[in-house]
Amino acid sequence: MSIIYLSGFGSMFLRRIKVLFTGTKQYDGDSIQIGKQIIDHCYNREKEYFMVSSGHFCEFYARDFGWCVESLLSLGMRDRVLKTLSYALIIFEKHGLIEQSINPSGKPFTFPDAQFSDALPFIIHSLRLSNAENLIKRHKGFLNHEIMRYFNGVVDKSTGLVRKNVHISSMKDYALRQSSCYDNAMTGMLANDLLALSASGLANPFKRYDYAKLLIKHFWTGEYFLDDLSGSKSVCGDANTIPFWAGVVRNKSILRKAIASVQREKLDRPFPLKYTSGRFKEQKMISAEFMAGDYERDTIWAHVGLMYIKVVAEVNKDLARKYLAAYERQMLLHRNFLEVYDRGGKPFKTIVYYADESILWVANFMQLKKSV
Repeated sequence: MSIIYLSGFGSMFLRRIKVLFTGTKQYDGDSIQIGKQIIDHCYNREKEYFMVSSGHFCEFYARDFGWCVESLLSLGMRDRVLKTLSYALIIFEKHGLIEQSINPSGKPFTFPDAQFSDALPFIIHSLRLSNAENLIKRHKGFLNHEIMRYFNGVVDKSTGLVRKNVHISSMKDYALRQSSCYDNAMTGMLANDLLALSASGLANPFKRYDYAKLLIKHFWTGEYFLDDLSGSKSVCGDANTIPFWAGVVRNKSILRKAIASVQREKLDRPFPLKYTSGRFKEQKMISAEFMAGDYERDTIWAHVGLMYIKVVAEVNKDLARKYLAAYERQMLLHRNFLEVYDRGGKPFKTIVYYADESILWVANFMQLKKSV
């Protein structure tokens, strides 16, 4: 395990001790006022970029930033979004590689060790949503290099699908999956974003494939999307949210069935969203999971929970409001926005870990409060 990972685990453990004695930070005000303070605290004014949190993930993550960009823009933060992208791209280009994260010292890394991640799709997605024409022009050569590296390393050219034998760091990054639905949806999002940016001069070797059709053909069972192509039949929360959230699959009939499957598995209880309803022997995880307990099993995750609420709102606004109200209650109870909860809806904790706090994802809550 690299020194970057060890230092990261060390900071998490030290925060666990601190929370044991002092609890998490408390913010004043209603849910929107709490959210505004959290977003402000997540912005590193010294280096001018958005951190994942002002708790222990006080660093840049391409994935987490990409999850929030649309909401941050709608909240009037384009200047900070562009500064964050500039900060990340300068470091990544100097490093010669787009990694998932940049630690507080300015060193890029990907957890766990993997040659590829969903960082590129989210960087491109963020550049498109923020209309960052100048940044694209400035870094076009580097971005094209990374686009082709991803395409040649990740995609099976004969099918367009993500290759089964490639380990990609992505959502649920402790999991070892074979051509996951999530990774294929991210590749489809990348293809669509590059198509929208066709005038910018960015390469798009993915344009020959129809990822909506590929996801439906290879992952859709008629009731839900499979987690990956390993043969497991488990119903997983991310697989039945991300294809819709990423805008790859737009069929409302399929969306309604996917939501029904999530509800049957009780992945939305006591509030959304769990990755799975429990431990399954088919689930393969990295060895470091022993330190994390059920961190990426049947825990309730706020990031995918808010994404799920957003896609539910497309077909059932009343249900989306009910889900959102549950998150608002949690915010007012804890006077904060927390990362992850256990299966019963309490803040997730182990001997060495306590759910992170003051998370940038709260921007998605605030946007949903405006739109649902």
